[in-house]
Order: sequence, then C-alpha cells, then structure tokens
Amino acid sequence: MRLKTKLVLAITTLVFLISGVLSLVYVYQLLQSAVQQSYETNRMIADQVQLAVRNALETGLSDQTVDPNNPGQLRILAAQAVRDNAALQAVVESVNRYSLTVYDINIGDSNSNTVLSTNPENEEKPLPLRPDYKQLLNANPIELMRQVFGPPKVFEVVVTLDRYGEPFVTVHVGVRTTLLRAFYAPRLIESLTLMGFVLGTALLVAFLLSNLALRPLEQISQQLDMLNGPSEMALEEEKAAQRDIAMGVSTKIERFGQRMRNVQEVFSALKENLDQILGNLQDGILLFTGDGRAVLVSESAGRFLNMERDNILGLHAREIFDRSTVLGRALGEAFDGGISLIQEEILTETGRRVQASVDFIFDDTTSRGLGALLTLHDLESAEAIESELELSRRMSAIGRLTSGVGHEVKNPINAIVVHVELLKSKLTGASEPATRHLEVIEAEIHRLDRVVQLLVDFSRPVELRLREQDLKEVIDDVLTLSTAELSTHNVILESHLPSKPLFVNIDSDLIKQAALNVIQNGAQAMPEGGTLRVVLEEERKFAVLRIADQGPGIPEEIREKIFDLYFTTKTGGSGIGLAMTYRILQLHYGSIELESSLGRGTEFLLRIPLASTEWGRRYLQPAGSQDERGFSG
Repeated sequence: MRLKTKLVLAITTLVFLISGVLSLVYVYQLLQSAVQQSYETNRMIADQVQLAVRNALETGLSDQTVDPNNPGQLRILAAQAVRDNAALQAVVESVNRYSLTVYDINIGDSNSNTVLSTNPENEEKPLPLRPDYKQLLNANPIELMRQVFGPPKVFEVVVTLDRYGEPFVTVHVGVRTTLLRAFYAPRLIESLTLMGFVLGTALLVAFLLSNLALRPLEQISQQLDMLNGPSEMALEEEKAAQRDIAMGVSTKIERFGQRMRNVQEVFSALKENLDQILGNLQDGILLFTGDGRAVLVSESAGRFLNMERDNILGLHAREIFDRSTVLGRALGEAFDGGISLIQEEILTETGRRVQASVDFIFDDTTSRGLGALLTLHDLESAEAIESELELSRRMSAIGRLTSGVGHEVKNPINAIVVHVELLKSKLTGASEPATRHLEVIEAEIHRLDRVVQLLVDFSRPVELRLREQDLKEVIDDVLTLSTAELSTHNVILESHLPSKPLFVNIDSDLIKQAALNVIQNGAQAMPEGGTLRVVLEEERKFAVLRIADQGPGIPEEIREKIFDLYFTTKTGGSGIGLAMTYRILQLHYGSIELESSLGRGTEFLLRIPLASTEWGRRYLQPAGSQDERGFSG
C-alpha cells in the first residue's frame, strides 16, 4: 500500500472516529432531552386528568350517602361518578387525540381495576402492567438507545389520588417508544446528514494533507538524487514507478549515509595520521581561520606559548598571544597589522632564540583572506640536535676505528703473552729482579688486554630485542638489585614510581644496564654516603627517569665530556659506563641529559619514548564560535 493511501486512510479513520463519537454524544443528548421533555409533558397531562377526576368525584358523590363500613359501595359509586362525568371524558379524549407521545390513558380504582380508559377494551379489567417511565430517565446511554430504538414498548406515568393517605384513584398515562422515536426522527436525520458531510470533508482534507505532507519528501528525493550523482539518479528514476516515495527516500538516505560513513572513516584516518605527524614535530605550527581562530595546533606549539594545546584550539589570535612577552607582542602585532614574517628571529626574555614565520593565506580569485599559518622554530634545539648528530657521527667513527684497532692489537697482545710465558719458563732459577720485571710486564699486558676487550665490546654492533613492556616494572627490578649493594656504602635509595603503567618499546636488559650505570655513578659520587633519589614520571609522550645524587656536582668545563668514551674523573674508572648509557638511549630513540650544581649534587634525566598504545592518538578539536571582527579584534 502506498504512503499516500495510508495517509488518506489514517486521516479519514481519525476524522470518522472523532465525528462518530461526537455524533453519538449529540444523539444521546438529543434523545435524553426528548425523553425528559416527554416525561414533563405527560406528567402535566396526568396532573390535568387527576384534577378532572377529582372534580368528577366531588360532583358525583356530593349527593350520595355512603356507608363508611362498606368500601365496595364507595368504589362502585366512585367508578360510576368517573364514567358518567362528561367533562372528564372530554379531557381524556382531547389529550389522547392531540398529544404526540401519549399512547393511552387509564384510570384505575384502589383494586387496580380499570374504571375509564381511552381503549374501551381495557374497561372493567385489571390495569395493564407496564414499566415506570422513570426507568428511561435514569437509564445509561446504551440502555436508553436500546429501549427507544429496540422493539416497541409502552412506559407509563402514574399519578395517584389519595384518601386518608391511601391510593383511591390512579391515573396512568401510557407512552409508547415508537411515538418517542417518531418525535425524535427529524433531529436524528439532521445529525446523520451532518455526520456524512463531516466524513466527506474529511476525505477531501485527507487527500489534500497527504499531498502537502509528501511534497517535502519529493523535494528531499530530488536533492538526494543530486547528491548521489548522475549514475545513481538514473537508477532511482527507473525504480521510482515500482516503489513508494517514502521507501525511495529512505533508500537514498541510507545510501547517502553509507557514503558519509565511508568519507568519515577516510577523514578519521587522515586526521589520525596528521595528529601523529604534528605530535612528532619539534616545531610549533598553528593554523588560523579567516576570522583569526586556531583550528590546528601542533603538540610543540604549547611549549613556545606557555599554554596547553587543548586550551589553544578555538581561541582567537588576540587571546593566544600574551602581549607582556616579547614573542607574544611580536606575533600579536604581526596578526593585528596583517604583516607577514619570514623566518624572523626573536630573542625572548629568557635568552631563548625563536624563529617565527607568519604566512597569510588569500583566495586568488576573490583576494579574500582565508586564514594564516604560524610556524615557530627553536634555534637552540636545532643546534642541540645538530650537536647530538655530530656526537653520534664522531662516536660512530670512533666505533669503526676502535673496532679495527682492537682487532689489530689483540693479535700482538696474544703473541706477547705467549712469548712472556715461554721466557718465564726459560728463566727458571734466574735472578729475582729479572723475574719481577717479567711479572710487571705480564700484569701490564693483561691490563692492556682488558682495555682492548672493553673497547671491542663497546664497538661491537648491538642486537636489540625490543618488546613493549611496562617501564615501571623494569626500573623496579633495577632498584631491587641496587638496594642491597647501595646500603653497604651508606647510600639510601629513595624511589617514586607512578601508579599507572608506562608502556615503552625497549630491550629491557640494555635499559637495566643503562640505569644501573647511572645509579652506580651516583653512589660513587657520594663516598661518605647520602640519599640517591630515583623518580619515574610521564612527560608529554616520553617516560622520564630522574636519578639525583647529593655529591659534589660536576664542574661546568667537563660536563660536555662526561659521555665521551674513556673520559673519567674516578680513580680506576674505565670511562665506558656513561658512554655506553648514551649509546643505549640513542638505540632506543631516547636521550640523556644532566643538571648539576656544585656542592648540591647531579641529576641525570633519561628520556625514553612511550609506546604508541600509551600516548595514543590525539584528534583535532573543532574551533569555537566564529568572530566576525577578524584578526584585529
């Protein structure tokens, strides 16, 4: 069934029910009014007949002598007076002839026998047994309609004439239901005619409303055809004659929704990749709309502006740049005046050198401003990265050199050891000075061999066994191994580990070695004992391990050398531990830094990137409400 047919049937049924209920209520009200009016009329007729009976009795019995002990005589005389009174008969005949609802009138005595009746066949017989007319007055709507429109039935209105408190003569006015129905028929026909008119009007209105209701669906269908493309439009036109407009619109919306979901999936993937790219950038990038609101913010931009990235999104340019700072004032003036900046170097209050670029984007056809792109570059960080790269290249070159040197030195050392052993065997029984010199030569050769072996181990390629695991558990194992040894040197180990896991992609054995190297260096820096503080925390997308001692600190002039191979300030030190730690963190794409104050101790910071499952994917947030005033505000 088509939607238009359903709408017509639904509206028609609704109007039919409403009009039918209202018509039934109207019919009941009319019927009840007619019954009430008929009762009042017939009661008045009964009262008139009663008055005529009273007059007839007074006239007929006024000259009669009645024995009080003979009630039968009184009934006979009363019946004779009623029958012989011409005025009473005239009243009864006139009422019966001219009343529209009176069926008959019966006058009975105290023994319920008919004395006088408009129907001669009833006289000298018991009064007919009929229901009281008040039953119609008190009937419910259904019962009332059933009595009036059912089989013909006679109801009566009874009025009594009492003598000494007892009924003496009764007047019975009969009312037939067919007479009520005939009296009510014109109004009933009027009501049915009105109901038919209402139903016809309802059909017309339903047809018009269905067309009006379906017109927006037709317009929506046309718009969906335009959105779905010409190929799908032709297919829809071929099927239009075979299905309903609502079903067609539903199918088109479902197809369009599927297309939108596909586009949304592609957009989500692109946005995810963009977020990952922006999250890995060291430069700060901010993209502004034409009215000056930030809609794209990289993770690093917050560090330049001292604001959280999520708090920057949606803000106007004048709300982002703090005019009390050198960087904020320079960028704010550039946005207010629409002045482009090309790699402008800005020196901040803290001595930090920042390179800023502001590019305004315009529409080539209309020359209307579409937005602006702000790029912030930390020159000092770039120089530090270049320094680290140079150090990495140097260490790589040293590694290649030491690998070759170690291989070339190992063979002569082995040969010397063999010949020293042969020489010692040949000098058995020789003088003590000669033997002592041989022992010194042997000890120094063994020491040289250990140094060369350490050199070879350091330059040997490392095979990483990376696995995603909780760094908190790895550091906890390191602390467990270190606690007993540190306590023997009067060093108290104080640790603070996070409550939640920090997942990193690492070779746990190498990371344990790096952490142990730094912890042992910290303990050796406190020969008299002290507190070694170890803190593991999350900083942006890095896990940061802080190891702080209470030693004398590291002088400024040697801080850049402590990660160099073989550099050491400790007696008996090899100078390989921190260099190995530096190399291990480089292999994990991390870094190691230090902060030291003379007389207060040194703190090492080991940074390891969090796994992608830990720092997650950051999605762009929509910009805030539009500001029509533009950049200048």
